[in-house]
Amino acid sequence: MFMNVWRQGQSSAQRIWRQGIKARFFWGIAIGLLSVLGLILPGRSQQPVEISFLMLAPETPLFQPLIQEFERQNPDIKINMVEGPNAPNLVEDLNTSALLLGRSPYDLINLDVVWTAKFAAAGWLLDLGDRLPPEAAAEFLPTSLEAGRYNDTLYRIPWRADAGLLYYREDLLAAAGLPVPNTFAELVQTSQTLQADTDVTWGYLWQGRQYEGVAAMFAEVLAGFGGVWIDPDSREVGLDQPAAIAAVEFLLNTVRQGISPPGITTYQEEETRRLFQNGSAAFMRNWPYAVPLLNEDGSAVQGKVGIRPMVGTPEGIGAGCLGGWGWGILSTTDHPDEAWRVLEFLSSPAVQRQNAFQGYLPSVRSLYDDPEILAQQPYFADLLAVVDNTTKRPVIAQYAQASDILQRYLSSAFSGRLSPTEAMQAAAQETRALLGRFGAPTNPEPDGEAVG
Repeated sequence: MFMNVWRQGQSSAQRIWRQGIKARFFWGIAIGLLSVLGLILPGRSQQPVEISFLMLAPETPLFQPLIQEFERQNPDIKINMVEGPNAPNLVEDLNTSALLLGRSPYDLINLDVVWTAKFAAAGWLLDLGDRLPPEAAAEFLPTSLEAGRYNDTLYRIPWRADAGLLYYREDLLAAAGLPVPNTFAELVQTSQTLQADTDVTWGYLWQGRQYEGVAAMFAEVLAGFGGVWIDPDSREVGLDQPAAIAAVEFLLNTVRQGISPPGITTYQEEETRRLFQNGSAAFMRNWPYAVPLLNEDGSAVQGKVGIRPMVGTPEGIGAGCLGGWGWGILSTTDHPDEAWRVLEFLSSPAVQRQNAFQGYLPSVRSLYDDPEILAQQPYFADLLAVVDNTTKRPVIAQYAQASDILQRYLSSAFSGRLSPTEAMQAAAQETRALLGRFGAPTNPEPDGEAVG
């Protein structure tokens, strides 16, 4: 009996032991799986969100340290900056092509000032108005911020300002006892005086080649004569009005009178900059990028150059053409909130201040009074008046086509294939047809009065 009890006890003990082994085996596997999952799942949830954008090749070095700093402050976001071509129009084409395919690989877009209407009208940009607090909006230059609106909706936040301006030889004017010109007539007269009395060959340099630069240059002269290209409110076309024809005549006369070189109609910004920098001209229309180049060591005009807003006429407004770049969020992004955080950082006053030390014109007003920036970039003090006083190119979705029309007919007038009146009448007619195709109101016939 004792043996039976012992055997039963042994059997029970073995059964309990075997069950314990199974239980421990089961719980061991369960705990192991939970441990593995505990390592994997948090890792997956903590993978940073990637925000991508295409950037002009020359500006990628500027943004590389900024991206590193952002990622250090925001480990949950990774920025993928794709280096694009050098030419802005090629970058525009790449962004457009990607969006036309239905889905862009990018989350942000770096927008030239004249692209905003096109991308917004196509539904490719998100409304940023509710994201930008009023106190943050108040920090920007009004001209730069307003350039990001289309149909009263904000789609673009500026990170870099730009505007055309007039360069002049301070030393020559001072030696001749002449004031800085305020009007086109004074510009012509002073140019001729300096050409006669000094060693400068040319009076006034401007960009006349058939490209976007001639449209920007002409927009300034047109505003200076009191005219408009396309009225921003009525969308009426003013290219065949007296002011526009007078603007073309003025430019042609600078060549006829020997104030500008005969080859000016083939010049872009760099051709004019190099000619002015070697001391060959008294005045030049160009963008602010030229200021540090003109004052670098070895420049024939180092320390001899002044800048001011573009001149006009008593009937017009002397103003530089508004340029600059800003950030938008593409409507196809899966991560609009993270994209906004990147945009907010890259357009912030702190980052724009850092860029200003590299010569990039800020779109934040207070930075033009920053003592440390002015110590390194003293010309910023004069540029505030320039960026505060600008004229816009037409804010329309079909801007690229409208610009192409104007460029072609300006080239026809400059080359003598058409008279200024013929060229501007043809440009106006074609522009009205362009706007009419897209349902924009136009004025069918010129009324003989200057628009402005």
